[in-house]
Amino acid sequence: MAFTIRQLQYFVAAAERGSVSGAAQNLSISQSSVTEAIKELETDLGVSLFERHPRGRTITQKGHQVLRHATKILADVSDARRALYGDGEAGAGRLQLGVTSMVAGYVLSDLLARYRRAYPAVEVSAIEDNGDYLEHLLVGGELDVAVMVISNLRDRMALQAEILEVSPYRLWLPLGHPLASADIIAPADIIGQPLIMLTIDEIEENTGKLLTALGARPQVAFRTRSVEAVRSLVATGAGVALLPDLVYRPWSLEGDRIESRDISGALPVVQVGMVWRRGSGLTQTARDFIGIAQAQRPIRQRLS
Repeated sequence: MAFTIRQLQYFVAAAERGSVSGAAQNLSISQSSVTEAIKELETDLGVSLFERHPRGRTITQKGHQVLRHATKILADVSDARRALYGDGEAGAGRLQLGVTSMVAGYVLSDLLARYRRAYPAVEVSAIEDNGDYLEHLLVGGELDVAVMVISNLRDRMALQAEILEVSPYRLWLPLGHPLASADIIAPADIIGQPLIMLTIDEIEENTGKLLTALGARPQVAFRTRSVEAVRSLVATGAGVALLPDLVYRPWSLEGDRIESRDISGALPVVQVGMVWRRGSGLTQTARDFIGIAQAQRPIRQRLS
């Protein structure tokens, strides 16, 4: 029996939510429907997609591979529907995009691929830089749209923003870390742990504010602009990391397991969104790009 789109949707939802109950709630269906769909998918593929344990389930290495393909299949289906029922016009033109470092690899790549498939004749140029500089370029009319972290957007009077994704902070741990078995991890439990600090976008600023509010200075073991470096360092036990769930993946490049746990209390969230100059006449290419992003957003939210 071939797998179905429904099975892929339910599997992706459970993988992103980390639980059947979370997926069921987000999809507004019963837990038994999600469970049955995942079992059918596992039977069809001949692999275990999740490891079950008392606190829920974690995705397996094979499951992680299937997740990448499933996400792409669902994106392609969405593109096909848009092509069939949209206006079908893919005009030429030019689109000037801005993007911040973290967003470039985790949000923009998929969004830009969809846009290129829908509007192949448009010439796209993109610049990656920090949020302050992208705001300057947007206000000056040198960029049409930016996809960036907007949690701390500075010039809200001159710029208009629309949220694409909201990602909470979680604690990354190596396999077997003492905190990984705790039922509840409080922010105070992180004090004294060597910290691997990601320095792109507003991550270091938010992490520092959180720990300072607890009356502790961060014990930074390593600072890096590379998310992959953070994964490798955490997986090998060099320290822990506080990072948005947006960039979490359960395996390092070396194939070592990384655990991710919720933190009790009110932690900051990262908002990723589109930004453009308020009151400006958007080009058709910019309007089309924003439309693609808006069409993608409900799918991402249903499956997250």
